Amino acid sequence: MAESITNRNDAWREELRSRHSTKQRTSLPRVKMPEVDPAYRVTCVDEVNQGLSVEQAVLESRRCLDCPDPGCMKGCPVANNIPGFIKNIERRNFAEALRVINETSVLPAVCGRVCPQEKQCEASCIYNKMKKQPVAIGHLERFVADFSRESERQKTLAGELVKEDTPQLAPQPLAIKIAVIGSGPSGLAFAGDMAKRGYKVTVFEALHTFGGVLKYGIPEFCLPNEIVDYEIERLKSLGIEFVKDCFVGKTFSYEELQSAGFKGIYIATGAGKPRFMCVPGENLPGVMTANEYLIRLNLLDSQAYAKNPTSLAGKRVAVIGGGNTAIDAVRFALRMGAEKAMIVYRRSEAEMPARLEEIRHAREEGVEFITLSNPVEYLADENGFLSTMRLQKMELGEPDSTGRRSPVEIPGALEDVPVDLVVVSVGSLPNPPTSLPDLEMTRQGGIVVDNSSMKSSSPAIYAGGDIVRGPATVILAMGDGRRAAKAMAEAFEQRLQSLQL
Repeated sequence: MAESITNRNDAWREELRSRHSTKQRTSLPRVKMPEVDPAYRVTCVDEVNQGLSVEQAVLESRRCLDCPDPGCMKGCPVANNIPGFIKNIERRNFAEALRVINETSVLPAVCGRVCPQEKQCEASCIYNKMKKQPVAIGHLERFVADFSRESERQKTLAGELVKEDTPQLAPQPLAIKIAVIGSGPSGLAFAGDMAKRGYKVTVFEALHTFGGVLKYGIPEFCLPNEIVDYEIERLKSLGIEFVKDCFVGKTFSYEELQSAGFKGIYIATGAGKPRFMCVPGENLPGVMTANEYLIRLNLLDSQAYAKNPTSLAGKRVAVIGGGNTAIDAVRFALRMGAEKAMIVYRRSEAEMPARLEEIRHAREEGVEFITLSNPVEYLADENGFLSTMRLQKMELGEPDSTGRRSPVEIPGALEDVPVDLVVVSVGSLPNPPTSLPDLEMTRQGGIVVDNSSMKSSSPAIYAGGDIVRGPATVILAMGDGRRAAKAMAEAFEQRLQSLQL
């Protein structure tokens, strides 16, 4: 890949740093993201965060100190050149800022919305050592992507020719066909990097829409579908072919992929297999997993869902779990007319793994948090439908292997809570591939890979994302895809070089 198109020693960056002192920059307060009012947003699926204005983005970018050894980059799983794009925002060169991001990320509008920046890039920002709020890196990344998309839209409306802004790399002398199984963030990141290297990439998706978990797992009030569709169109402009309604292993086999001329395969099928808690009554009508629930709401027409026997209008909904998926699910319930929406979590709120912003939004919208509680039984009414969840009250004991204090049962402390629908959101298991040979698998159904290259035990098959690491973040899945693309491309190039010698 080419060297970065911006460098800290560039004359313009040195001049930009000299405009304001460190004291002036660090005295600026962190920007506040404009948000839709909670009373209105629970009535629709409009995106909650409205995005920064140009002036807000430029002012926030001024807070960045352009550190000589930027910790933010070390905290980013795809190694985005964060100071590089932020300094371009400060000088109002937004097109150049996007080009910098595009060096390492194929989904900036997505990452700017759903990545846990407070645990990654922003967690490593120098401002934390000053006991100040970090630079709003995620908000700025989103701004750059959104500004570019809106500019293209305006040009299109004006009848101007819109060309892809991403610099195209020269293709390899020998085009090699690569198959990507799954169109989620890991598959898309891999496909984008391979296409930029000149490979002929085809993405196969089992569902009727592209985007994987970005479409079926994340509600539109967090990540609008049009954003995902736009990013996929950008990838298509690189020459990537997308094929939907195609379940590799059933629609056609691995051998048929080989016969079609595909020399390399990247498996990114995600982790959509449901995980259950094995609680009595879990099979009652009215208890479902988060995957089933979110797929119904995200991929099927909401009106059709509302006619379903499990309509949420006027219902009491409880979501079990404390991750981002759980928070998304409970907030969705309110938007679908639930009378009461509850989060049930076995630890305290301080231990919740969900993003702090998501938790705050949920609380503002009226979600009830029932913490230090764990379901031990679901009870039915006289018609056999779910009516009650029995909760075991907990207290925090010693820290577990993750550093969080373990929940411990309080003997005899049980509570019955009336409920009409329970959504179990306690994780999921990998979607194991079908008919792919010689793959070493974990006991949970994940693919075993070499962590440095993402290569599996089968020749020319690489894998990444949730199928390897289990349910994780979008940006970690993208990091796997980029690492796999680099390793696969290098393997092919070494082989071609040896053939030419």
